[in-house]
Amino acid sequence: MSKPYLIYPQNLKPENPLFIYLPGMDGTGELLRSQMQKLSSYFDIRCLNIPVNDKSNWDHLTHQVLKLIYSDISQTSCRPVYLCGESFGGCLAQKMVIQAPHLFDKIILINPASSFRLNPWLNWTSQLMNWLPHYLFNVGAIGLLPFLAPIDRINYRDQQQLLQAMRSIPPETVLWRISLIRKFSLDAKRLARITQPVLVIAGAEDKLLPSVQEAQRLINIFPHGKVSILPNSGHACLLEKDINLYKIIQDSDL
Repeated sequence: MSKPYLIYPQNLKPENPLFIYLPGMDGTGELLRSQMQKLSSYFDIRCLNIPVNDKSNWDHLTHQVLKLIYSDISQTSCRPVYLCGESFGGCLAQKMVIQAPHLFDKIILINPASSFRLNPWLNWTSQLMNWLPHYLFNVGAIGLLPFLAPIDRINYRDQQQLLQAMRSIPPETVLWRISLIRKFSLDAKRLARITQPVLVIAGAEDKLLPSVQEAQRLINIFPHGKVSILPNSGHACLLEKDINLYKIIQDSDL
């Protein structure tokens, strides 16, 4: 089985703060590309890639990714480390911060999939996916697009990139990652011990998950939690042409 690894999408910039991006269900890290130009002026960026044949549970996946980050940080000078997790990656980010809070200076959670359990209907329907024929997964990817983002807010090239990313995941990997999200839970008391600033970004038009509700829940747990609600954005908000992640971070004084 292949192991997760870090992608270096830009030239190394050891003088800049380190920005580590944990991707959504696709696991590729490729969907940060539309934000890369703006972010790379201020950060030294790493994107996590989780191979499609990785069937690690949460504890093992957390351990593997922390090892990667330990190794990366040890090779650079002392500098701030930003941990950014989107959707599935938002769950992983919470696990990692609980396990190694000293590694990270700032945490950003974007439509974290920890909200999954807040929607009983979604939990029930996700279990039905185990019975779908595999050939329907590719067809279903097209039908899922409107639930991920308002299509008119994403340019055609990024729509195709999103669709390609969704189709690149084998059905068995989709089912495995959904099963992880369904089982995800963290004790609020452990999250409340996190003293670093945490920014939770939520799309008000997220039709996939109750992200605004989850954002409000989390900022009431984190001692230094902040929230940024994007009034017109969906679940895959980083692909939307009007969204500037760096500006959101800057405006939040993170």
